[in-house]
Amino acid sequence: MIQIPENPHQFAPEQIKRMLQTTESGLTPKRAEELLQVFGKNELPDPKKKSFWYILTRQVNNVMVYILLLAALISFLTGHRVDVFVILAIVLLNIAIGFIQEYKAENAVQALKGLLVPQCSVIRDGKLLTIPSKELVPGDVMRLSEGDLIPADGILFQSQDARTMEASLTGESVPVEKTTEAGPADSPIGDRTNMVWKGTYVSGGSALAWVVATGSSTQLGTIARSLKAIPKKPSNFQIKSNKLARQMAILSICSAIMLFLVGYFFQKIPIDELLLISLAALVSAIPEGLPAVLSIVLAIGSYRMSKKNAIIREIAATESLGSVSTIVTDKTGTLTQNSMTIKKLWQAGGSDVYVSGEGWERSGEFSGDKADLAALAPLLEIAAHCQQASLSVNEKGQIQVTGDPTEAAFAVLAEKAGLGKHLPVVQEIPFSTVDKFRSTVVEKLGVNVRFIIGAPEKLLEKSAQSQGKDGISELSDKQRYTIKKKLEDWSKGGFRVLALAFQTADAATTGDFTDQEWVFCGLAAMVDPPRPEVFEAVNACHLAGIRVIMATGDHSQTALAIGKEVGIVLPGRERVLTGSELQQLSEQEFARAIQEVDVFSRLSPLMKVSIAESLQAQGELVAMTGDGVNDAPALRQANVGVSMGIMGTDVAREASLVVLADDNFASIVSAVEQGRIVFNNARRTSFFLITTNFAEIITLIVAVGLGYAMPLTATQILWINLITDGFCDKALATERGTGKELTAPPIKSHENIINREIIPFLVLNTFLMASMAMLAFHLYLPEGIEKARTVVFIVLAFSQLFNVFNMRNLKGSAFKIGLFSNKWVNYALIVSITIQVLIIEVPALAGIFKFQPISLWEFLGWAAISSLVFWVNELYKLIAKSYETGFSSSKS
Repeated sequence: MIQIPENPHQFAPEQIKRMLQTTESGLTPKRAEELLQVFGKNELPDPKKKSFWYILTRQVNNVMVYILLLAALISFLTGHRVDVFVILAIVLLNIAIGFIQEYKAENAVQALKGLLVPQCSVIRDGKLLTIPSKELVPGDVMRLSEGDLIPADGILFQSQDARTMEASLTGESVPVEKTTEAGPADSPIGDRTNMVWKGTYVSGGSALAWVVATGSSTQLGTIARSLKAIPKKPSNFQIKSNKLARQMAILSICSAIMLFLVGYFFQKIPIDELLLISLAALVSAIPEGLPAVLSIVLAIGSYRMSKKNAIIREIAATESLGSVSTIVTDKTGTLTQNSMTIKKLWQAGGSDVYVSGEGWERSGEFSGDKADLAALAPLLEIAAHCQQASLSVNEKGQIQVTGDPTEAAFAVLAEKAGLGKHLPVVQEIPFSTVDKFRSTVVEKLGVNVRFIIGAPEKLLEKSAQSQGKDGISELSDKQRYTIKKKLEDWSKGGFRVLALAFQTADAATTGDFTDQEWVFCGLAAMVDPPRPEVFEAVNACHLAGIRVIMATGDHSQTALAIGKEVGIVLPGRERVLTGSELQQLSEQEFARAIQEVDVFSRLSPLMKVSIAESLQAQGELVAMTGDGVNDAPALRQANVGVSMGIMGTDVAREASLVVLADDNFASIVSAVEQGRIVFNNARRTSFFLITTNFAEIITLIVAVGLGYAMPLTATQILWINLITDGFCDKALATERGTGKELTAPPIKSHENIINREIIPFLVLNTFLMASMAMLAFHLYLPEGIEKARTVVFIVLAFSQLFNVFNMRNLKGSAFKIGLFSNKWVNYALIVSITIQVLIIEVPALAGIFKFQPISLWEFLGWAAISSLVFWVNELYKLIAKSYETGFSSSKS
């Protein structure tokens, strides 16, 4: 049986060959088939699409739904069939809203999938074959060429200047040079240069590698498996809404018990009648529309977020974004564009020349000293020819790069200068990991010229002359020092620096370059540029009281430079810690470092999880962003995982609750703003519903306690809760906020939907509504119970309609935001009033609810009296505002 080494990168190729019992000619087809039976297919467990029944069950599993179903059962047992149908209709509406939203979100995420490698090149029994990648087995020989996606983890035994892009796994934004040399056993993944990884791709050169891990045993598979060890936690909003449901359940049951006790011990009401009264109390205390309206609040927020390119995978995550206090973000592809861009050019003896334009956009300007700009021609000519990258535009208008991203950066630079490959190419010599440069031989004016781009130290060592704005001259020690100083300064600034040189062939020796001097032409500084809108987005987070942390697998200096540029690193906090440095800290030191440092580099996937855990232990509600497989465990650990839709991997998307369709960090800020609006809307709609329910139950208890008949029947109560509340609460869910959500501190993770803020409104409105209802009941009872109940119904219904305006602005006057500025509230009021008039005045409808017609003036009079709820609240807000202002002034 073959032996799979635990850390294959520490072994030489010959040792690996013996362990895997393979050869450079590969396995025989028969042996490969045998190993396929042992190790299984080379594929990850596919995260299946959530089934219809799974999503449906999630909607039913809700405390409030259970309470409503219990009320429906009691109604059925007591013969109130109308109430049964009304309650069940409400339950079905609630389930439908949540189901539709989550089902749509799941379909949107499924549409983003497509990372898997279907085919690969393999050598078996000395023959080059193309086979499905899922049939690869340990010991197989993979042939890897430029542009290939790597189908399995492998160890190289032959490399022709191979370079791979590993950003999806390590966060490294530049190509990694591959060798066949073994390394230390404890090397981090990014430094295991003799290995290639499933899910990454070859950016340049070619290689042969033995497969050492397939499927779930690959590094990608290990990360996917680690996700299962992280339990899926309920969202912040689920915790809050479940607590609200429990509060309402306790209130409902206590209210019914209280009414039963009052009726039994003080009024001696018969048991059968008392059960009906208690049922009415239970119905009145339950805000039947609360589950539905909370789902609608989330659905509206989710829809608005989708318009801002944030796809919500689980609807409850919509509000959680509003409570986020810390965002931990990846760098490559999230803060940056994941494209190398040349930003500066420099020639010996000259000054910096700046190049505008971002990413792969082929338009830009050159700025600097006129003499330096004029002398750029030799350097730009090298950039145009010494690369083999190509750029094309796909059907979506996006620029796609074929070849090494570094070479593509020079191709873009040349196009910005209006240059192409105008000279005949004689020979292309790919980048060599040994020589540290690539070169292209062209024919220029009848002479072969060799253009060279590579590591500055190497080119400086080989150059004896330099090309400046005054022409070619000897490269003096002073010039060498100046070049090294420029290289050092640019590198500290987070730039990747390459040098350009050329060499002219000796025509007398048939174009031989061997003894010809190199001419150092200049330096080019490139960077994976930040997205243009990221700085404003980070600043908006800071204004909103949200801390932003960068956690990346990239190099320290690069990470720190980007952190400064986008505003994550603030003055006085210019520090960066690596994963290895964090590992050496004690638990207390680790927690302190997480608080004091905003940039972390060279991180392993598990270290990102540790950072999230530490922040959560300190009371932070964490959003984690990322696109790579390496980000997936941390995305699952975070309170809100945010993955990328375009560059993101399937594993990352499956681990997240939110997917950014445009991969734009700035979209998170819009989502946070909507999350805060969602919470505020959930609060105002809950306040609205609970106020009416309190008024109803107090009216019932007071009436029974004073010896009166029931002021309302259970069906009438349900009608108020379904129609009066049912339209207006949904309308309140559409409030768009005040525009100041991002200037307020984050919503505390433990802050309940119902808090102390409701107590003054609750006491005031309950007293007003119950007092007016009891007054009407007392005045009209001599005219008959049905007419008295009709007037009580009008008072409670219209009081609640006027209360809509109170709830639109809990802090200030309703006139401040515009009394009729929300068209949906206006429509809801019109519909509600129309329906109330119809069921009272139309005989057929009035008969169902046992209403008695009343005169127009009585109707208008009691509707006007009900408006006291609005005017008294306006007065209360004015007094509270004056008190708050005076208190703040005296305190200052």
